Amino acid sequence: MPKVHVCSFCGKPIEPGTGLMYVKNDGTVLWFCSSKCFKSYKMGRDPRRLKWTVKFKEARSR
Repeated sequence: MPKVHVCSFCGKPIEPGTGLMYVKNDGTVLWFCSSKCFKSYKMGRDPRRLKWTVKFKEARSR
């Protein structure tokens, strides 16, 4: 059974064979479910402040 990754920005599960794997210079691997999440990460947005992310919903429920 393939490992299911979670988007590093929004927190949604990523289907096997899809998404984007981004490797930083220090060796850290980040997974993104869409170009929307990748671009938001590169712009420095905080996922806890965007209503469409799972991390926003988790932060609000606490």
